[in-house]
Amino acid sequence: MRVFFFLVLLGLSGTGSIAAQSDTGSRTQQVQIHERRAHELLNEKKPELAAKEFAAVLAIDPHNLDAQGNLGVLLYFQSDYAGAEPHLRAAVEQQPDLVKIRTLLGMCEKRLGKMDLARTDLEAVVPQIREPNLRVEAGLELIEIYTATNDLDKAAGIIATLRVDAPTNPEILYAAYRIYSDLASEAMLDMSVAAPDSGQMHQAMAHELARQGDIAGAITAFRAALAANPQLPGIHFELAEALNTSLDPKLKEEAAEQYRLAIVANALDNRALCKLGDIVAAKGDLDEAEGYYKQALAVVPGDTDAEVGLAFIYAQKNDPTTALSLLERVVTADPSNIMAHYRLSSVYRALHRPEDAKRELAEYKKYKDLKEKLRTVYKGLQVDAQQVSPDK
Repeated sequence: MRVFFFLVLLGLSGTGSIAAQSDTGSRTQQVQIHERRAHELLNEKKPELAAKEFAAVLAIDPHNLDAQGNLGVLLYFQSDYAGAEPHLRAAVEQQPDLVKIRTLLGMCEKRLGKMDLARTDLEAVVPQIREPNLRVEAGLELIEIYTATNDLDKAAGIIATLRVDAPTNPEILYAAYRIYSDLASEAMLDMSVAAPDSGQMHQAMAHELARQGDIAGAITAFRAALAANPQLPGIHFELAEALNTSLDPKLKEEAAEQYRLAIVANALDNRALCKLGDIVAAKGDLDEAEGYYKQALAVVPGDTDAEVGLAFIYAQKNDPTTALSLLERVVTADPSNIMAHYRLSSVYRALHRPEDAKRELAEYKKYKDLKEKLRTVYKGLQVDAQQVSPDK
């Protein structure tokens, strides 16, 4: 049970204040007997009985730190928050540096609806907690408090800290999703009031439409953003990305032009260089495409998209050995890169390594199926969100 782990972490010695004071031998002996019995019961994993022994200590010595802290912990883990709170607070008042005790106090106060006190205590301890699991738990509690009061910036700050400790924790990732989504919605609303006809407003609307799968609407909004402010950073690239998803050859051609304009606006735009290389390579202009990929790698050495594209060029030019070194480096850096696995399979076949080719094709199918599954789940979530929308 977690309660016993927590009690060990407290580091309370089991010696109460009365043992260091001048008092009658009988009172001192009674305290020591109850303390010893309480710790024996804890070792036997009998928390309810141990709690009674700590309560007996406090009946004799109300200022006994060991009894206050441990009784508070035991009652907390028995969900007796009203009973635990005064003991946890008494322990913290006697010894303010009891970080774990104050953490429990803050969480206890939250469960009792004392949000201001809980916020104060959790804000004080979360940065000091060294045990990762406890820091995550306390941080999530503090995030709930911030979210309830719409202090989204502070909540985002805690999320950033927690993700360092537990980057794959689903609770933290979900909290991050909710907070960042709320921040985005809040920014969109503020922008619609402050600058409803601005290029940035149209740009934001385009991103939202693209997220919902309305590519035609997104293209229209990106065009409006470009018309409102031709100097918007990244606008040519973003419009090109939307255009490039179309099956219409005319829109594909326009995408290439927008990528070129993005490079004119920012010669260090490695993403535009890679995408333009892809378009040119698909037309069979291998030398021109090679130039774009190499420019991208000069801007960002190790750019995986550029390396995958360049490997394709070398493979097409009958240089599978050079292509191999590039693709193997990519899958080492990014094992989930679908296109790298696919092209690596082709290169292995060209090098007469059928087993390696088979393995890479299996990896390609695995990650492709996973991506399709995630796309299906995401679409389902979008449909569910639309069905519960108040506008529907």
